[in-house]
Amino acid sequence: MSEGANHGKHYHHGRTPAAWTGSTIALIGFLIGAVGFLMGMNWVLFWIGIVVVLAGAVVGGVMHKMGLGQA
Repeated sequence: MSEGANHGKHYHHGRTPAAWTGSTIALIGFLIGAVGFLMGMNWVLFWIGIVVVLAGAVVGGVMHKMGLGQA
């Protein structure tokens, strides 16, 4: 193959600030939910974890729209 050949689009496989931030927030949410689930079904803590997971998706999406994610 020639060195100047165009090999198509380069994919980062989620190695962007938006992906890392959204995934980290979602992981924290899952941990909060798991702790709430294992502590004798603490429903308030469980639902707080669910809200944090959803917030991670929103934050990741907003950061992507700001140009910090992969196009």
